[in-house]
Amino acid sequence: MATADTLHAWRLSAIRVTMAPAFKWSALTVIVVCLLAAAALLMVNRALPSFIERQLNEHVQGYKFTVAEAALSPTLALEIRQLTMTQIEHPDPPVAVIPRWRLSIQWSRIFSGVVVSDYLITRPTLHITLPQATSGLQEGEASREQGWREGIYSFYPIKINEFKIADADVTYLDQDPSKPLRMTHLNLLAGNIRNIRSPDDTYPSELALDGNLFGAGRVEMTGRANFLAEPHVGIKVDLALREVALEPLLSVTGRYNVQISGGVLSADGHLEYTAEGETKANLKALTIENVRLDYVHTSETKGKEPRVGQAAVTTARKLQNKPETLILIDHAEIKNSEFGFVDEAAKPPYRVFLSQGELHLDHISNHLTEGSGTVTLTGKFMGTGNTLVSGTFRPETKSPDFSLNTKIEKTQMRAMNDLLRAYGNFDVTAGQFSLYSELTVKNGWVEGYLKPLFKDIKVFDARQDKEKNLFHQLYEGLVGGVAKLLENTPREEVATKTDLSGTLENPRITTWQTVVNLVKNAFFKAVLPGFEKAIGPHSASGPGALLPTAAGTNLAGLPCRRQDGEQWRPDCGRCSPHNCA
Repeated sequence: MATADTLHAWRLSAIRVTMAPAFKWSALTVIVVCLLAAAALLMVNRALPSFIERQLNEHVQGYKFTVAEAALSPTLALEIRQLTMTQIEHPDPPVAVIPRWRLSIQWSRIFSGVVVSDYLITRPTLHITLPQATSGLQEGEASREQGWREGIYSFYPIKINEFKIADADVTYLDQDPSKPLRMTHLNLLAGNIRNIRSPDDTYPSELALDGNLFGAGRVEMTGRANFLAEPHVGIKVDLALREVALEPLLSVTGRYNVQISGGVLSADGHLEYTAEGETKANLKALTIENVRLDYVHTSETKGKEPRVGQAAVTTARKLQNKPETLILIDHAEIKNSEFGFVDEAAKPPYRVFLSQGELHLDHISNHLTEGSGTVTLTGKFMGTGNTLVSGTFRPETKSPDFSLNTKIEKTQMRAMNDLLRAYGNFDVTAGQFSLYSELTVKNGWVEGYLKPLFKDIKVFDARQDKEKNLFHQLYEGLVGGVAKLLENTPREEVATKTDLSGTLENPRITTWQTVVNLVKNAFFKAVLPGFEKAIGPHSASGPGALLPTAAGTNLAGLPCRRQDGEQWRPDCGRCSPHNCA
């Protein structure tokens, strides 16, 4: 028995002696391989920042990239630190600074038989100016996107399946550097980009965005997408804006002569863009409160205003009844706000406005098949006149198609003095102005009327006019006296009614252009002549000279023919260089 035990112990000892060197050599081999791998990785990481810079600079045209640090981990995750992106044409400020960008393999997808990666960009800062944005758009989105893809895959050749941005800060500077547009704490997620899950779904990928807009405002987007769809990426998302301040937009709207003061916006909508290029944009609800909007006409911007307007008209015309594009506004309202038109080119400058404005839009669309939309506007014209404007608008086919009714009552005319000085060179100290109108535009034909009403006009007031010269005081006193003679009794009202029926000069203009032109013609062809009737005839070339409705016409609509560059022939007795354009 002892002999057997001794033999077994000897065998075990022999096995241990035999295995010990093999184990040691194996362990040593593993250690050496790890050290070599670590040394190689260290060498790779030393060269990695310059390699990444070189690849991005080679593939992404128009920009320069710098990378402070980059490291590839044993799990094949790549981390880039302090990547700076600068536009070559406009290098100041840098377009983007990314403190940390991590690219890693999604190991959980290995079991699905695919090797894909995810990108996580943490706390990036984007700073974009108007010149940079303009230059970037000129370069072309498709070529820039392809350059980015080729540049990234050149140093991390694993296709992306998930893209995240966490806590981004985005600033846009338009013409005024002191008024930046800023989005903070922005988060973006695009998941399942390679359509690994639910590949047969129309929109298999997750898409979400949220952040702060212009301070305390919130923007949220949730929905789905198909990033691999051909020929276009498809998206289907719900959008929400909450308590977004409008005044920061002044730096952008100012370029289009629109001045904004105050105002808060909230909205909910839905957007779908299919792979075939069809678009459905549905604004379900929009509310704007406490905003003051002014369109400001100046001598400096007079030349560019028609071009800006024409660009907007061209865009609107392209979208009108476009089969692949549906735009629908379920309900929009602007509450407790003020809308104005300011003419700084006039002498003196004047502002026409509607205070306490309430605007409601319902079921407005660009497609005739969606039916008619309605518009209702209420407020106080010039701060005092009770105003109601209601209209029905139908999407255009060949020409504008709408009905519009207007009622303005008991406007205190003293608030209109700047307007009266600009177009009549006199003012009033008392009087009321009212206006009634019904219009229908269809198939290139305008049918309707406009009736301005003036009551209790008082032109001369010694206390108000004490600093004016004697001639002007006598003139305004005469005007006021004639108005008294013309007043109706016993109501002491002067009314005119102007027929606005006729053909549209240009049936191809948009509904908005038609409305604006009708308002202009109404003012010059009905309101001012009605006021002239209230105060009596007076000199066309002196104080109170009347202005034309259009180039080469007077208030009566008759032509004024020019003989040469300086002289004018008054065909109707009311023409002069002052009142003909």
